[in-house]
Amino acid sequence: MKKIYLILSTIIFLQFYACHDALDTVPTDFLNPVISYETAENLEKSLTAIYDVLGDVYGTNWLYRYGLEADEGRYGNHVDTRGLTYNTYNASEPAIEVLYTRLFLGVTRANMLLENVDNNPEIDKSIRDRIRGEALFLRGHYYFLLVKMFGGVPLVVTNSKTPNEVHVPRATALEIYEQIVKDMTAAEEIVSDIQTLGYGGRVNKSAVRGSLAKVYLHMAGRLGDKSKYVEAEKWALKVIEEGYHELNPNYSNIFINYARDEYDTKESLFEVEYWGNRSGTYLEAGQVGVVVGPKSLNPETGIAQGAVRVNQFLFDLYKEGDLRCGWNIANFSYDNTGECGAKTFLTERTQIYDRMPGKYRREYEVVTPRIKSWSSQNYPLLRYSDVLLMYAEANNEINGAPTSKAIDAVNQVRRRAWATGGIKSFVIIEPGTGYTKAPTIKVNGDSTVATAMINSEEGALIGISLNLDAVTGKTYGKYIVTPTVTITGGGGSGAVASVILYKEEEADLTAEDISSQTKFREAIQNERARELCFEGLRKFDLIRWGIYVSRMHEIGDQILSMTPAVKGEAFSLIYKNIQEKHNLFPIPESELIRNNALVGHQNPGWE
Repeated sequence: MKKIYLILSTIIFLQFYACHDALDTVPTDFLNPVISYETAENLEKSLTAIYDVLGDVYGTNWLYRYGLEADEGRYGNHVDTRGLTYNTYNASEPAIEVLYTRLFLGVTRANMLLENVDNNPEIDKSIRDRIRGEALFLRGHYYFLLVKMFGGVPLVVTNSKTPNEVHVPRATALEIYEQIVKDMTAAEEIVSDIQTLGYGGRVNKSAVRGSLAKVYLHMAGRLGDKSKYVEAEKWALKVIEEGYHELNPNYSNIFINYARDEYDTKESLFEVEYWGNRSGTYLEAGQVGVVVGPKSLNPETGIAQGAVRVNQFLFDLYKEGDLRCGWNIANFSYDNTGECGAKTFLTERTQIYDRMPGKYRREYEVVTPRIKSWSSQNYPLLRYSDVLLMYAEANNEINGAPTSKAIDAVNQVRRRAWATGGIKSFVIIEPGTGYTKAPTIKVNGDSTVATAMINSEEGALIGISLNLDAVTGKTYGKYIVTPTVTITGGGGSGAVASVILYKEEEADLTAEDISSQTKFREAIQNERARELCFEGLRKFDLIRWGIYVSRMHEIGDQILSMTPAVKGEAFSLIYKNIQEKHNLFPIPESELIRNNALVGHQNPGWE
């Protein structure tokens, strides 16, 4: 792991910061810093303290509470119907206070470093500039999270020097967005490129450019400023036209790499790094795969709570041949005993409401022992497929209709995930006779690919189906030339079959998808769900599109109609409880008490 290591001296830095800032969103400490910024080493340690907040924010509650409340899935505990996961919270919700405070802690740490980065001009300017750029971006990133979830918040870009400075009024959402753009644009000029770094766990030019595209999309949607689509397209194109980034040809490998702490800088532009199992000096573990992922009680595989369930809506978005379905929605359950990864397949296309996300799987982790509550898997913040889809979205809004370039961007994402060259179907040429049991089906000599079905009364072959696969969903395979099918055993003879393979172009958007701006917009929205589910993006996408409340109510109705009564009634509450006020979290009650300037300025509906 190439993330800046939290060695003992850095932990001392964090303890200094924490003692002053953990309880105060706007810092009340007005004493001179006791930390020295006189060496490059200390600047790096201070920067590490800013990065550390990323791990705190994304490593636990984010995975199943803060960013999950969307149409893709839900919290799976139908017994506890209170609080954040069931949208029955209020301004006193502890988890919201923790999130708000942690994000401002990141802002405070960034401010402190930015104020002191030039204390010693003898430190090489290129080092100071690179550190400055990373701190600027991280401050912008934390403010981006704040404005998405809380709207306008106090805008603090210098730390308080006197007690009177702690009472800071709310800035408007526009003012916060303008500061984010200012910070990130300045950072883009001075941070390293990802090719030089060789890993995505540190701020880099590609991450900044892609993030700016996302910021501008949110400004266009949430502020209603459609001119920002031009900026969104510009920054996405900077990533695309650089020519370095490309999609990993194997969708599942993206997430296996995160579990193995292996870097794919062409696909993964920015990721939160975790490492270890919270034993010894390896303290930087998170809960990726523990709370969101297939449930496991097997210590060899890694204990996982399986706290999140998949919605039927997401499952229905995938069509046969889309390999992302098999990876993102687990078609198995982990066995309670046995070797690492031992699993049992679930009945095909049944009990979808009880399926779990398969995107983050503990069986691929390399740090052992895999302890109960923590994992070493990294977490994606920005992938190249996201950039392609953002470009297509902005381009469509600018031009009023799908263009060939925008269509191609979406089709790149779809083709990467398609079972091109895999088995689409079997064609029974001759059903044969005399079969008393299902014969063995071999595809190019491999008997593990498919299973035969017979009509026992007629003794004839009536169907051949692909077997289940834990990674791709089914054993599609990938063939350069059409494979041969041999049928043996079963007590009969004469059955003959062939196969039809998937073609790459079958993955492409349909004529209806690209028939108008509206249809293409809907196609992109659905594609983002297929591609980016359970990456903490969907709720905020729905909000910026202006369809969050209506979509949540639709999902609540769907759950009631498709899920067994007891669970359905409970799960539907997650969605039925949503109101317009839930487009933002409330400002924490404790912050209203601490900051006099916020009194009377609660978010609408939370007063």
